[in-house]
Amino acid sequence: MQHPIASRVPHHTYTTHFPLTEDPISEGGQWRNGAKDAFDWTDVRTAHGLAFGTESGGKRTAPQEYDDSTALLTGTWRPDQTAQATVHFVNPDDRINEEVELRLRSSLSPHKATGYEILFRAFGGANSYCEIVRWNGPLGDFTYVGRAKGTRCALRDGSVVKATAVGNVITAYIDGVQVVQARDDTYTSGNPGMGFFLYKATGVNADYGFTSFTAWDE
Repeated sequence: MQHPIASRVPHHTYTTHFPLTEDPISEGGQWRNGAKDAFDWTDVRTAHGLAFGTESGGKRTAPQEYDDSTALLTGTWRPDQTAQATVHFVNPDDRINEEVELRLRSSLSPHKATGYEILFRAFGGANSYCEIVRWNGPLGDFTYVGRAKGTRCALRDGSVVKATAVGNVITAYIDGVQVVQARDDTYTSGNPGMGFFLYKATGVNADYGFTSFTAWDE
């Protein structure tokens, strides 16, 4: 008789539909935030069942323009992780950059943010893009490890985005379809989470975000 392999049983899982109004998100201490805990980035807010960013969004110079709104789950997570979220967006505008992000194997500490960011432009059509980015620590210090663009990355309101890290392979999905994959050996531990990026616009943070979020490890 074969017994199930223990490592394939989820050790840690977390699901939320953002029922609270919080700035920054906490949900009873379940989340750490980019400004509150790491200072150089921005926090994630929740209201009316939506998680969204707090970046000013105005056109700025590097590295300040990369102060993505970031929130990571607390606790100890196994290296093989999955994060999944439902996207909501209204008033898409091809002239600005609105991105929703999933985080894997990530950490926040004063003036330092590491891990993998898997991002999707909150937009549909030929100018859509999705990318896998490694955060190297200081604000604005990051490396692209996987990139794709075009209609394969197009989102719709209600799309489900997912990212997995298994061994050294990071994979991104939209509505169950793989859209980009990369290999990187830099990070083997850390926590899942989410983030948001806004560029070339102000006052539209709540136009896009997540209405649900789930993460688990194996």
